[in-house]
Amino acid sequence: MIKKISSTANPEIKEYIKILRKSNARKQSGYFLVEGVREIDIAIRNNYFIKKIIYNPVLINFDKVKKYIKGKTECIETTNNVYKKISYRSSTEGLIALVEKKNHNIDTLKIKNRSPLILILDGIEKPGNIGALLRTSDAANIDAVFIINQKTDLYNANIIRSSIGCLFSNNIILTTTEKTIEYLKENNIKIFSSFLKASKNYQEINYNEGCAIVLGSEDKGISKKWLDESHELIYIPMQGNIDSLNVSNSGAIIIYEAKRQRNFK
Repeated sequence: MIKKISSTANPEIKEYIKILRKSNARKQSGYFLVEGVREIDIAIRNNYFIKKIIYNPVLINFDKVKKYIKGKTECIETTNNVYKKISYRSSTEGLIALVEKKNHNIDTLKIKNRSPLILILDGIEKPGNIGALLRTSDAANIDAVFIINQKTDLYNANIIRSSIGCLFSNNIILTTTEKTIEYLKENNIKIFSSFLKASKNYQEINYNEGCAIVLGSEDKGISKKWLDESHELIYIPMQGNIDSLNVSNSGAIIIYEAKRQRNFK
């Protein structure tokens, strides 16, 4: 059965607006919103539970919506005005999902690769940078992404949008610096941290053994703990007037050098 909502004052719609805009609402409810066919499909392929599918018949034909209505997933049809209230993309496909959050604790981590390549994001704040790095991590098939000193809610709409759904395909762990370092040491994983004043060119590093690439926040870089615990501090040479790249660009360069050395395996 399809439920129809035509009023923006509907309590359910008001709740979705809160979930879209407020991290506390996402935390309390245990749900978040995903907009777009590609993003929803990636979430489903990676075993996220879709509680509700919300669609705008002006923008999408119901025949394309039917495949999502199965099991315990409910369906809501909205008017154009109602849909706009819970949409966060300027160009939308008319499909939004209410999705259940996953557990990202470190004790859920499972890595089959004996020489894993791990990305660690230390205090990165901007959703666009996090999303771009998750997109790169998916493209490079990184074994795990650790997000530590978290400044932005993982299920922020801008992270989902900028990652084009790769938030759902990555093996993401939300934890502390201490627990991350403990895990890396226990598993003999080397630590290579990006640092402006480093003495080692990123291309001089051997990434073939199990290793973690650490990227620091946009303004402060990596925290002192990583300076002390890293096996090598690495830098990307700059040849112009600027002294650094955007953190998402730096991450992509280092990750793909590691993958190149591993023959993209």
